[in-house]
Amino acid sequence: MKAEKPQPQQAIGKYPVLRELGTGGTSRVFLARDPFAERDVAIKVLQFSKHTDAETERMVHKAFVAEASLAGKLNHPHIVDIYDAVVDPDRSYLVMEYVPGSTLDAHATATSLLPLLKVVEIIFKCIRALEYAFQHGIIHRDIKPGNILMSSEGETKVGDFGASFQQRLDEKTTQLKGVGSPAYMSPEQLRLEKLTHQTDIYSLGVTMFRLLTGRLPYEAGTHVALTYAIINTAPPRPSDFRPDLPTLLDEIVMKAIAKNPAERYATWLDFGKDVTRAFMQLRVDATAGAAASDSEKFGKLRDIAFFKDFGEVELWEVVRVATWQTIEAGTVLMRENEQIDTFYVLVDGEVEVSLLGKPISVLKPGSCFGEILYFADSIERRTTTVTARTRITVTQIKAGALRVATPSCQVGFNKAFMRVLVERLAQANRQLAQR
Repeated sequence: MKAEKPQPQQAIGKYPVLRELGTGGTSRVFLARDPFAERDVAIKVLQFSKHTDAETERMVHKAFVAEASLAGKLNHPHIVDIYDAVVDPDRSYLVMEYVPGSTLDAHATATSLLPLLKVVEIIFKCIRALEYAFQHGIIHRDIKPGNILMSSEGETKVGDFGASFQQRLDEKTTQLKGVGSPAYMSPEQLRLEKLTHQTDIYSLGVTMFRLLTGRLPYEAGTHVALTYAIINTAPPRPSDFRPDLPTLLDEIVMKAIAKNPAERYATWLDFGKDVTRAFMQLRVDATAGAAASDSEKFGKLRDIAFFKDFGEVELWEVVRVATWQTIEAGTVLMRENEQIDTFYVLVDGEVEVSLLGKPISVLKPGSCFGEILYFADSIERRTTTVTARTRITVTQIKAGALRVATPSCQVGFNKAFMRVLVERLAQANRQLAQR
């Protein structure tokens, strides 16, 4: 099946084509007009490259037919509607609801993350949609940010059910091997085992991880290495990359992406209950007085000389891995002989550094303190005491969180730390020369 790309003003069936929206490995999507319903529609046309083998064409076409069979079957506010389907040897296409906006891929990097409350709202709506599909015997099998749409009004729609299959107790089903996105696949999907709705729960958990942190729980250079990690390696926690995440969100994600389905959420209802609790908790926190927005944090850090070697992407990562705190005057941030793996960058206010009760120095905004333990192999004891002289704002960063940051972010910190050490040595030399 070698479908040609429709030209401007051409029609697909009865639908005049307005423009192309996008293209994938086996299909093109066009914006068109339904002249009878008087509405814009998205049309997905199945097509292959000249090098596609006959078996692949047959299997993908079979999946396309399965998606076409959903036309008129799924009617849910958070699922993209399929209005019409044409399946024939010359040209097969689906006519779908057009959702102006973008996929969640646009909000899956450290520089483009959505507010926590919005992420939780999106996940809850996806749960409702996928629970509804499951009640109709359908498992999506390819949940990922690219298959979840967010309209220009902020509404959520799950689309692309092409990898789904009908789940029937009295029928045998043929699963299309290789369908899905490896990074979001459950261990049982990678092992080509029989799948249940819990594979979608796992994939939605990975999607939630990505939307909260801007990265995947498993990253590897090859498909084989990625598969091995998903099946055998314990995943990190979202808070490893974003320490200020509420504990409940951490727990929800970790339960959703448990390797063993028996340790995962058993039902969509159970998953939804916990996400609802998280949503209510976040709303209470927001009502009580939200902290500075990520954009505000980014702007403040951008003005601090300590971060002058950080690019925009790296600085956004700092916003994610740091905990932003406002601390009252007189509060002790660290004490002599205390064991702790945290360092700070002072954003506003002043702190006093003392040793054995005697003041050594006063640090101004932009200063870094406690960083020396980042270079230690183990958690060492503090050699000084640091106390807030005024009401201060600091970014607190755990050394462990920094060690799992991206290499470029770590390079930025290493350069900044070296500048701090050089400046302190120069200051010590000046003091010695004055004696």
